[in-house]
Amino acid sequence: MTQKMNPELEPAGWSFLTSRRWLGYYALIIAFSIACVLLGNWQFDRRDQARAEINRIDTNYDAAPVMLTEALDDLDAFDIDDNKWQQVTMSGEYLGEPYLARNRAGSDGVGSLLVHPFKLDDGTLFFVDRGWIPVNASEGIPEVLPLPHEGHVEVTVRLRQSETQLENRSNEGRTLGSLDLGELAKEFSEPAYTGAYGQVVSESPAGETGELPTRPERDEGPHLSYALQWYVFILIAICGAWYAATLEHRSLNPETHEQRYAQRKPNPRKETKGSKKPGKLTDAEEEDALLDA
Repeated sequence: MTQKMNPELEPAGWSFLTSRRWLGYYALIIAFSIACVLLGNWQFDRRDQARAEINRIDTNYDAAPVMLTEALDDLDAFDIDDNKWQQVTMSGEYLGEPYLARNRAGSDGVGSLLVHPFKLDDGTLFFVDRGWIPVNASEGIPEVLPLPHEGHVEVTVRLRQSETQLENRSNEGRTLGSLDLGELAKEFSEPAYTGAYGQVVSESPAGETGELPTRPERDEGPHLSYALQWYVFILIAICGAWYAATLEHRSLNPETHEQRYAQRKPNPRKETKGSKKPGKLTDAEEEDALLDA
């Protein structure tokens, strides 16, 4: 038979959700959700940056080379969308000894980039990255380095943006902490390009080079999945709060829930031979009732 609820015990309802404790929970959920949204949007921004880089590679990397003066109309000019990876040609001759940009990763560990000043036919300097070598420039510069052809050379390079000077990584003689072209240009009396340098693609006549860079990968990374993951965390937090509220409501209203489970009991059946007694629960049903309670 259906059990009746104790009339003297009124259900507590959901009023506990307006308590100071639960208001604190709401504040935590809101703060957590805001943090997740910010982190998710940051990952979306990272993805947009990666997709923009892929677009630059597709547009500029294999495009026909143009003259350096056509690509860069000023010594400090560089447009990241138009110029990054763009091929340019120039003619002139290499000057003096190369500089080494230290602490650069290569196929054989950490080494240095060969950075050589190139004097154009009009007398202006342009700095050329002639490849990576497995040399730790912090331990000194070796006597033998890959050198370019002496005399007039025609060079094709891909443009890269000047780096900024890193803290605690200053230039020391012919070793460079970073490819800060403005700082490097102070070593010369000639006017120099300070917005961009070039990575060697080809030289004529050809000289010795280090390990030349390969085509960059077209990979936008896992930023989209990471962004969606942060929004899933918000849903998990909300579902967790709802579940906690349900458990608390059940603990505050035990008779209400016992009444609900009692209504699930089967109706008495007529006793027949080989059947169980009317209204008597099986062991499994009793165990289910205890677990539900």
